[in-house]
Amino acid sequence: MKLHQFARPAMALITCSLALNVWAASGDKPLRVIVPAPAGGTMDTAARVVGQQIAADTGRPVVVENRPGATGSIGLNAMLQAAPDGNTILLGASNLLVEAPQVMKVPYDPLKDIATIARVATSSYVLVTGASYPAKDFQGLIAQLKSRKGKSSFASYGVGTVSQYSGLILSNQAELDMQHVGYAGSPPALQDLIGGQVDIMFDGVVTSLPLIKGGMLRPYAVSGKSRSRYFPEVPTMTELGYRDIQFQGQVCFYGSSKLPADVLAKLQAIIKKAADAPAVQQKLVDVGVEPDVSIDTAALLAENKLLSQRNAAIVKKFNIQAN
Repeated sequence: MKLHQFARPAMALITCSLALNVWAASGDKPLRVIVPAPAGGTMDTAARVVGQQIAADTGRPVVVENRPGATGSIGLNAMLQAAPDGNTILLGASNLLVEAPQVMKVPYDPLKDIATIARVATSSYVLVTGASYPAKDFQGLIAQLKSRKGKSSFASYGVGTVSQYSGLILSNQAELDMQHVGYAGSPPALQDLIGGQVDIMFDGVVTSLPLIKGGMLRPYAVSGKSRSRYFPEVPTMTELGYRDIQFQGQVCFYGSSKLPADVLAKLQAIIKKAADAPAVQQKLVDVGVEPDVSIDTAALLAENKLLSQRNAAIVKKFNIQAN
């Protein structure tokens, strides 16, 4: 076997090892990970799970700082205001870059000022009702909603989000004429859904999963690219004929686009090593997200550009405006 067949794997291992060694030797200053969401949520949990592994791998302290508010822009601003030296990064969902800026003004360019350092997981969305809702399957749900055309409603966890996009597209394509009821987050929306104040909702699997398991919600379809491992018997919206309702969130580490190339490479090396650890991947699965690691910065940027364009077209078509 020729020597060059071993060259690339060997160089990759050497690069990763050097990055870890340099990072561990960078002093006692902790790596600050900003989470633009409250403590205890999915993003916070993901940041702490990966952060703990980074600390174990490098010997460097990792501090998670929660900075919620303004649809993530408070946390992103705090990250951008820090020196672009790699000591302050952010973990959040891709909606920070490709959804929220479509309906609200932000003091940064989400595709130029912010670099996606690494994706660690993806998340999907599920169409649910309260468990007492009369429809037992998707076809029955559509029939029930059509029987109340113009009187039914769908909840979302926020204006200008995938949760709203999905409801609007379903209402439009199935000719349901549903009314949108926006909430400040999933918990109050799900509470009213269970109570019957609203009919349906497209929610993140993460927040709906415990309620589905507890028998309080009924799932009808998922809007990811494939069926969910958590309820494999539930079809995708694409399978049901609604190809435009295919949405998937990404859980990513972000940094300033001004990060020097060598610093970016070091960050990617330590994050990939930590996120690839089997124990970390299992913990991510446990909270409802699919481990899916990528450090292909160019591909991640290209995907964000496409998602941003798609979402901008949806916002324009349905004239979605911030409250």
